[in-house]
Order: sequence, then C-alpha cells, then structure tokens
Amino acid sequence: MAGEVKMAERAKCACEAAIVGLYACAGGSNVGQMANKVAVELTKKGKGIIMCTVGIGGDVPGILKSTEGTDEIIAIDGCALVCAKKSLERAGFTVDKHVILSELGMKKNKELDLNENEVNETMVKVEEALRI
Repeated sequence: MAGEVKMAERAKCACEAAIVGLYACAGGSNVGQMANKVAVELTKKGKGIIMCTVGIGGDVPGILKSTEGTDEIIAIDGCALVCAKKSLERAGFTVDKHVILSELGMKKNKELDLNENEVNETMVKVEEALRI
C-alpha cells in the first residue's frame, strides 16, 4: 500500500507541468493491443503517463488515488465497445480526451502481432485526433 501512495504523490510535479494520464484498452484484438502500444509510445515521447486501466475497473485504491492526481485523463480505446472510457466513467472520472482506433480506420481482428508501419501510422492519427 505504501508504494501505491508514493505513486499518487509522484503525480504532482514541482515544475507544475500538467500530469496527463493515458488509459488504454489492452483487449484481445489488434485494436486493443494497438491502443496499449500507442499509450506506451506516447509515454516514451513525454506526452503523458501510461496508467493502469484495469486497476480502475478493479477499484484498486492506489490506482484510483493516482488517477485523482492527474490533471487530464485521456482514454485510448481500440473499438466501439469503449471499455477504457466506460471503466473511467464508472469509477467517477471525467475523460477529457478520447480516441477510438477503429474510428481512425483500423479494422478490428484477432491478430495480436503489430506491424511497425501500422503503429507509426496510427501514432500520427492519434496525435492529430487528440491534438497532442
């Protein structure tokens, strides 16, 4: 529990930079896996911090506390089921920005291996759609 509290405390930066939480789907399809990959890549680029979406649905206290410490919440969903967004809203959070990869042209299928070209193309579309 103490480690979880530290995670929440880390959410506020002395430099006063906005803390952008990235909550991605990681479902059992190509679009779910791509949503998670996009969140990882946005984190690497410094455009937000990937957070634990399943912990929101699991009502995990430390993860909920960390989410409370964010300044902006972005949900990245793979398909029209919008599981990431619904999980956040069900837990009482307001989603500030939301993107659905299947609405950006990805066709949902059961392939779990991601193509690097498709990752790059999707990143461009997501960054444009979210204006980040």
